Amino acid sequence: MTPMEIGGSINMIGYALATLGPALGVSWIFASVINGTARQPEARSAMMSTAFIGMAVVEALAIIAIALALVIQ
Repeated sequence: MTPMEIGGSINMIGYALATLGPALGVSWIFASVINGTARQPEARSAMMSTAFIGMAVVEALAIIAIALALVIQ
């Protein structure tokens, strides 16, 4: 019996691990918005706009990670 060969790049495994950070970041951002809205409902619009900016910054990390995973081979 021949051993099974794994094809592909180890970079994609690194990218899969790198996406855990942005995923947790986005979940913590919106969990905080939900908590803040429950405490102070009138500040919801200010918190949501800040949350969307924070989400964009955190998601930029995931985009940079996939770009680096695809470029560095």
